[in-house]
Order: sequence, then structure tokens, then C-alpha cells
Amino acid sequence: MATKKSHDTPNLDQLESGPWPSFVTGLKHLAEDKPMINDLLGQLETSYQDRKGYWKGGTVSVYGYGGGIIPRFTELKDENGKAKFPDAAEFHTMRVMPPAGMHYNTEIVRKLCDIWEKYGSGLIAMHGQSGDIMFQGIDTENIQACFDEMNELGFDLGGAGPAVRTGMSCAGAARCEQSCFNEQHLHRKLVNNFLDDMHRPALPYKFKFKVSGCPNDCMNSIERADFAAIGTWRDDMQVDQEEVKAFVARKGRKYVVDNVISRCPTNALSLNDDDTLDVDNGSCVRCMHCLNVMNKALSPGKDRGMTLLIGGKRTLKIGDLFGTVVAPFLPLNTEEDYDRVVEIAEEIIDFFAENALEHERTGEMIERIGLVNFLEGVGLEVDPNMVRHPRTVSYVRMDDWDEEAEKWFRRKQMESETGKAAE
Repeated sequence: MATKKSHDTPNLDQLESGPWPSFVTGLKHLAEDKPMINDLLGQLETSYQDRKGYWKGGTVSVYGYGGGIIPRFTELKDENGKAKFPDAAEFHTMRVMPPAGMHYNTEIVRKLCDIWEKYGSGLIAMHGQSGDIMFQGIDTENIQACFDEMNELGFDLGGAGPAVRTGMSCAGAARCEQSCFNEQHLHRKLVNNFLDDMHRPALPYKFKFKVSGCPNDCMNSIERADFAAIGTWRDDMQVDQEEVKAFVARKGRKYVVDNVISRCPTNALSLNDDDTLDVDNGSCVRCMHCLNVMNKALSPGKDRGMTLLIGGKRTLKIGDLFGTVVAPFLPLNTEEDYDRVVEIAEEIIDFFAENALEHERTGEMIERIGLVNFLEGVGLEVDPNMVRHPRTVSYVRMDDWDEEAEKWFRRKQMESETGKAAE
């Protein structure tokens, strides 16, 4: 299908002049057959010239769903009030939930591409930071038919708006020797349990699940998820001394000392004269460096499970937050263990729905009401293992706490005296 004359895009053209591949080149290739992409380039060039975005939101959905579609309508109009770039006047995004662990076969990927080629712009992002397959560029008229065909393949819309968002999980036990539990199983149980909360936004703000099978945290759960499940173990690391000797023989003692032993953040490793390895398991903080480098010689312990962290997020009201440990170890050996994690998630989401302010993430709510109140509200016991060294936390300054505490007490005393005088 021939498209109309392409727009002049001098600013966008500059992005193709560097040494790296440019998204502009891909868009121009799509624009040869897609008028929507051609007009998208025109609108994007205008934004680069004016240094202003020209998209506005709205409401677009499919039957039975309140979320999953990101509406985008153009604000660029001509003197008659018509869209300046009519073929891109609507450029909505469909968020589609991927399989747990993001496992696809080529047949399914080809079918998804064929559906998107039929109804949409052809522009796909696998995957967005939300975890969804981002099908970018479709008008309102085609959304329902496109969704119906994807749904026939077994795919569902992901979360959008103030709702439970699409969960993410690593490849985990399917391909990784560091896996500490069945990541895909936990992911599916969480998704299936909270499906209504994904499709019908009813929370103060977004809530994200992410599941990583070991402390490598390939899903960036700690800093990205309101509910982060991180695989761990609570017994001794497994050491195959014969593989240790083989590794030392292959790499040399200097390499092992420089790249493994000396890089342990707690000095928990020592290399013996006979090229065997000693591990001070009580000092191990599960940083995973030694296991990643010596992956044949070292393995997670046998008593495996997960650590639960709550409240990770990117910048919003109070800046970036890492997740806070609320359950240092939860075993995941039986179906009842997995059900227990889902029960905890239900308590946390119910508490979040009742106590968070509008447009407030879980971590911000905890900062506002206090961790102790949160733990009490969701029925979790305070555990000393939540904090290892409270005075050496790297991202909280401790050197002036005493002075600040004195200021706080003096201020409270003055407020009390002022209140009594007023009475």
C-alpha cells in the first residue's frame, strides 16, 4: 500500500547520523507502508522543533475492562480544528501481559505480529518497564477487534492506571542454576488471584509485583516493585571443592584472589593452600558475585525460599525507594507455602487500598505512617533479620541523628508549652 509523501524531519534525521542504530530508521521503514507511522514522524518532528509534547489522554477500553489501554490523542490541530497529522490523530498503546518468565515460541510471536500488522502500526516494544508487551499505535475503531484476536491466542490485557499492574518474573528454574524456587508458579498464582484488580482500577495508585528467583534480581524487583519476591537460602552455600580446584587450576590463584576472594563485600571467603575454599556463611550477604563467577563450584544452599520486600519505586513524591524487607525468609516448598505468599499479598493490597492517599505508592505510604504501623496492619511480625547493621546503612545518613533528635524534642517541648499557654 503506497503512502502519502513523507514529512520533512530535519531534527529526527540528526538522530540517524550517530554511530548507533536509531529508532528513527525503524520508524521510517515502517512508514513506507503505514500512514499512521508517517504522520507520527510528522508530529514527533513538530515536538522536537517546539520542545513540547502534543499528546493528551482520554478514555479508551475494551468490553469488560477498565484498564490495559493507554489512550493518546493528538493536540496538534489546524486552523479548522482538524488534526494536523490525521493518520496519527489517535495513537493508543495496548498493554498485553506476557507469559510468566517471558517464554514464547516463534509460532506465537509470529501470530501476534500478524494481528498487529492487521490492526495496528506495526510498532512493538518487548517489553516495557511495566513488563507488558507494548503494542504501540492503534486507533479506537480497531482496538476491540485486535484484542479479541489476541485473546483467542490466550493473551490478556495488562494493568494500567491505579490498579495492580502486570507482574514480571525471570526465566528462573526453567534456565537458571541460581533459581531458589518456582518463579513462574508464584507469578501465575499472583496474576490469577489479582486479575480483577488489574482489569478494573480501584486502588489509590499503581501496585507492581516482580519475582526474581535469586539475589541477582534480574527483574529489578528491589527498586521497581511494590511487592518484590527475591529468591534466597538460609543454610550454608553449597561448595564443590573439586570444581573449586579445577577453577583455580584453569584461572590461576592470583585471578581467583583478585576477582573472587577480595571482592567479597564481607570478607566471607578464603582460599586455602590446597586450592580449596572456606566460606564464612554467617557473614555471607548473598551478593551473588562468587556464585556468578564460579558457577560450577558454588551454588545456593538447599534450604531455599524467598525474601519479601515492599515499597520499591522510582521517583514520585519522595524520590526513589528501595524495597523494605518485611519477611526475611518465606519457605516455598509446598503449595501451602505459595498460598501463604498470596495471602500476604492480599493483606498488603487491602491495607494499601484503605490507607494510602490518592496517587501515593506503597513505599510512600509506609514512609508516611511508619513501618511498625504497616507491619501491624498487615499482620506481619517484626523480625530482627529485617535489619543487619542499622548504623551502617549506605543510603541513610546517620552522623547527625542525635543532633536532629535533640532539635525534634526541643520543638515538641516548645509546641507543648505554647499549647498550654494558649489554654
